[in-house]
Amino acid sequence: MGDWWSTLDGINKVFYTMATFFSAIFLWQFLSSLIGLGGDADADMDLDIDVDVDAMDMDGLEAVASFRMLSLRAILAFCTLFCWATAMYRDGGMLWSKSLLLATLWGLAGWVLVAVLVWLIRKLAETGNPRLATCVGAEATVYLDVPAEGFGEVRTLVSGVVSRIKARSVGETVIPSGQRVTIIRTLDPTTVEVQPVE
Repeated sequence: MGDWWSTLDGINKVFYTMATFFSAIFLWQFLSSLIGLGGDADADMDLDIDVDVDAMDMDGLEAVASFRMLSLRAILAFCTLFCWATAMYRDGGMLWSKSLLLATLWGLAGWVLVAVLVWLIRKLAETGNPRLATCVGAEATVYLDVPAEGFGEVRTLVSGVVSRIKARSVGETVIPSGQRVTIIRTLDPTTVEVQPVE
């Protein structure tokens, strides 16, 4: 190992050192995300939309927001593959111009692959999570009284599962438990607005 290292030129040593450094960070990121230590290194992008869009449009917007090329893992993948490829191509005697071009292609391929994998993992993690938008327009039964200026609970189907969700009444209507209501709209990811069934 020492003999091989001594035969490398200075720039190639730099590339091997950088490749080892980026590999260590990439592996640390990967392992910490597997065991839950790293949190979410690629923080979710917030979208504030004040217009009414249908469910298909919202799904499209969420997909675009969650698919980000400039994530930490994708950039680390590019740097790792670029440095390893450059070092190994140069170690094999390839010209600088050709080795840099091929290393860039390897880096871009890793960048795109990791970005797609992170996006797919997020989509899998979201599968099965109930979405309140699926119950808008449906009827529900009041589980806990809905006060005039507060929140109660209703029981209804959310993504095909009977669930209890927070509810607020339209206006200042008091709705007692057991009464049938119609879900008008969602107020936030955990709360809906309801009105008594006519």
